[in-house]
Parts: sequence; structure tokens; C-alpha cells
Amino acid sequence: MSGTVLDRRMLEALVCPVTKSLLTYDPERQELVSKSANLAFPIRDGIPVMLVAEARELD
Repeated sequence: MSGTVLDRRMLEALVCPVTKSLLTYDPERQELVSKSANLAFPIRDGIPVMLVAEARELD
């Protein structure tokens, strides 16, 4: 579901499962980014997938 807008309260409640740091939302790629862990977690059908195995390593 492209273009899904995440609820800000939900975004503020989510943290990186690896570092417990805050995440940033990348609406273009539909990902939640953890700069501290160097990972991007996908958002599928409006649902953040917070599994390390599903995350993409940042370049």
C-alpha cells in the first residue's frame, strides 16, 4: 500500500529492536530507519516489520 501515512503516535512509540534508539520514517521507501544500527525496517501494507531478518542494511 504505497503512500500510507503512519500515525505519529505509533511512530514515536517504536524504537529500533537492536539499539532501542529512535527511528526515522522514510515515506518514499516506506521504511523506518535506525541510523544507530544502520538498518531500515520495511513497512508493508501500513504495518512496520520490526524483524532484524527483514531489515535492509543501509549503504
